[in-house]
Amino acid sequence: MEAIWLYQFRLIVIGDSTVGKSCLIRRFTEGRFAQVSDPTVGVDFFSRLVEIEPGKRIKLQIWDTAGQERFRSITRAYYRNSVGGLLLFDITNRRSFQNVHEWLEETKVHVQPYQIVFVLVGHKCDLDTQRQVTRHEAEKLAAAYGMKYIETSARDAINVEKAFTDLTRDIYELVKRGDITIQEGWEGVKSGFVPNMVHSSEEVVKSERRCLC
Repeated sequence: MEAIWLYQFRLIVIGDSTVGKSCLIRRFTEGRFAQVSDPTVGVDFFSRLVEIEPGKRIKLQIWDTAGQERFRSITRAYYRNSVGGLLLFDITNRRSFQNVHEWLEETKVHVQPYQIVFVLVGHKCDLDTQRQVTRHEAEKLAAAYGMKYIETSARDAINVEKAFTDLTRDIYELVKRGDITIQEGWEGVKSGFVPNMVHSSEEVVKSERRCLC
């Protein structure tokens, strides 16, 4: 029977408070934009299936983290069990861009001994007239850390799908090559799920024997 999903990838979305992490995730998972969004307290959880190739689906577990410092001790615990992440800054908030280095350094400390594949995301690109960070300098920073760069808007649904699917494809290619492997005790990558598995008659008989009282 065809698997519902080939793999499950756990992703984490990080960045300063108010950069739009929750709005981006809700646009991707629920197809809607919330005009007013309460600050995330600790960590929220979302999921969605993504078809990376015809008939090949990946289940994404997406963890939305609080950007406020008082919740950082909670969110740090989720780094280690994530295989990929979107690192967001607000293109209209230069401070959030300057803090990208700090977020990456923090992740590096807490993700060991595993690795996270990151995409740098310049969010709120619909507010281009208020831009405080140029595309060129964002691309330069991303290249320095070996990341891809993409600009998104949850409000106008610009590149939201692309940000998540590009990250998923990059992780999938690393898994196919064996650079990222399923490991005992690590939640970053899990193998696929096949529903209603039909056992052989021999297996059924064995199961019935075990159940006899």
